[in-house]
Amino acid sequence: MSTKKIAIIGGGASGLLCAIFCAKKNLFVDIFEQNSKCAKKILVSGNGRCNITNVNLSSNDFFSDNPLFTEFALKEFGFKEFEKFCDSIGLLLDIKDDGRAYPLSNEAKSVASLLQNHAKYLGVNIHVNSKITDIKKLIAEYDAVVIATGSEAASHLGGNRDGLEFAEEYTHNIIPTYPSLVQFHLDSSIAHKMSGAKINGEVTLLINNKKDSTCSGDILFTNYGVSGFAILDVSQRASVALMEYAKVDIAINLLPNFNAQKLSAHISKMALSMPEFTIADILAGLIPVKIAHGLLEDLKISATTCSSEIGIKLSKKIANQMLNWRFEVNETHGFRHAEVSGGGVDTTEVNPKTMESLKQKKLYFCGEVLDVLGRRGGYNFAFAWASGYLAAKDITKP
Repeated sequence: MSTKKIAIIGGGASGLLCAIFCAKKNLFVDIFEQNSKCAKKILVSGNGRCNITNVNLSSNDFFSDNPLFTEFALKEFGFKEFEKFCDSIGLLLDIKDDGRAYPLSNEAKSVASLLQNHAKYLGVNIHVNSKITDIKKLIAEYDAVVIATGSEAASHLGGNRDGLEFAEEYTHNIIPTYPSLVQFHLDSSIAHKMSGAKINGEVTLLINNKKDSTCSGDILFTNYGVSGFAILDVSQRASVALMEYAKVDIAINLLPNFNAQKLSAHISKMALSMPEFTIADILAGLIPVKIAHGLLEDLKISATTCSSEIGIKLSKKIANQMLNWRFEVNETHGFRHAEVSGGGVDTTEVNPKTMESLKQKKLYFCGEVLDVLGRRGGYNFAFAWASGYLAAKDITKP
């Protein structure tokens, strides 16, 4: 074994992969993991299925103050290289039509188990319940130190600012952090009454009353506001806007396949053909009952309004609300519930080809501690793998 000693702070995705590639070159590797076991975020990712990467990777899939930083990493260790690595440890992938990749087992446990077992097989020493507090001591004792601590997201899984504080000890600039892939709190007296109701729809984000972005997917009302994939997909822009004290609203389209004319005509038609129905009965054929009652309450229309009272004007009013239901977002659901975090170590102070600090020799950063945030769909894992690989490649060079 080489006499070169490597310390990796954090036993998550980037830390484990970096350790494996270092150990393959017979380096002495210590992983220091603060939790009782490694890979906690891997285990809960993708609702326990682990959307491990994406076939289609480009710098356009990432948010950063330095957007081109990811380009080299994604070219050096893109999907094909990662798939080859997975194959080498017996982790087969299931590629979906949209490019998302999952373990063939459909279990995040497979990913966590295989990474840890392979690292141990190669001789990596994994120290659990080992929280590092003195980064300078590690720098003095090891030939290279890798900060793979993750971010503040998912604090119940150990998310914190440790890596950022380590970086600050070496005068690194920190881009302000914010939660992303996160749910919204709404300034609404109605949303909580619809808690548990879900619909496939479309969400448009408005910042200072101007349309910013639109995403489709499931929308889930909760006791604090709203969640679902469509919400998570617009959350990055919303979170940044809230941090900058902008006015943030969402417009929910409950039935994207309808236009206002078609929808109001349907409501009018049902009112004529079903005189015994109430407006709530009519809407129940279109959207979940809880959502129907919430929408009517917001419009101050009684759910018991009879069909005979539903004229063209009322039909249009209801249809317009169903296709453009506005809510004010007053905050996100916070770091604890966020899947990832934006901001982090300023990447203009990190070598994009090696992940080494430009301020301190032998110090490397990889994964979410850096100011690199991917879209939902396996992109954050993709950068974790790629950055971990680049750090290991530089550390192990002759």
